[in-house]
Amino acid sequence: MAEVRLAAGTVEYQDTGGTGPVVVLLHGVAMDGSLWRNVVSSLSADFRCVVPTLPLGGHRTPMRPDADLSIPGVARLVAEFLDELDLRDVTLVMSDWGGAQALVALGLDQRIGRLVITSCEAFDNFPPGVPGSNLYMSAKMPGGINLAFKLLKAKPMRRLPMTWGWMTKRPVPHEVMDAWFAPLWGSAEIRRDLRKYVLGVPPKGELLNWAEKLRDFDRPALVVWATEDKVMPVEHGRRLAELLPKSELVEIADSYTLIPEDQPERLAGHIRSFLLTGKAAA
Repeated sequence: MAEVRLAAGTVEYQDTGGTGPVVVLLHGVAMDGSLWRNVVSSLSADFRCVVPTLPLGGHRTPMRPDADLSIPGVARLVAEFLDELDLRDVTLVMSDWGGAQALVALGLDQRIGRLVITSCEAFDNFPPGVPGSNLYMSAKMPGGINLAFKLLKAKPMRRLPMTWGWMTKRPVPHEVMDAWFAPLWGSAEIRRDLRKYVLGVPPKGELLNWAEKLRDFDRPALVVWATEDKVMPVEHGRRLAELLPKSELVEIADSYTLIPEDQPERLAGHIRSFLLTGKAAA
């Protein structure tokens, strides 16, 4: 892992290198860049894959105590990350985290040449669904984040709808989830960072205004949604595709929210085709 110092703190990232087109892949809450391990293995021969670990709970180095880790704050961190690495004409790919709306609404998308939005937070679905609401309620209680993730040391708890059971149709390997949760188990500062993000949700009106701003994104976009998603409504994917002026919609069966876990090869195939031909795979 490499690392870069940003205004909010130090961010670790994986960079496969090479001279191919740059693909930056972003993950969601309480995980790290390893979410993309199977997609990156399929793409890295032809594309430079850059995978930061965002300060959303799976990061190993706490952010500065005064860091802004609200949704707009994390969007600014992503923009600064692209600046610091001088990444240009980036294909920005996201799963679970819905920061594309904030990046565009705040005018932070200059380095983005293409968007790939897979099942993620959208419109006013922040925090998303049953697991998001459960995490939000935990964050509001003293010690709630600590308790919520300690419960996830018990492996059967991970498949409950209120935790991770609706995030993937197939269980994430326990060793992967253990690595995702370890920073939250071991660091009060990491739990502080996650709590700041979870509680930093803007009002509903602002969230909906961000979505409308996607009409201004005049570059190619691919929206990929899981047809069986129980956390991110399928209709949200269709609405996003309608808002984005140059977009294509693909719906993937036999998957829940985390398509990089449930259907990595199919997702990688669509991303590859989109970069090479401008369209998703047939």
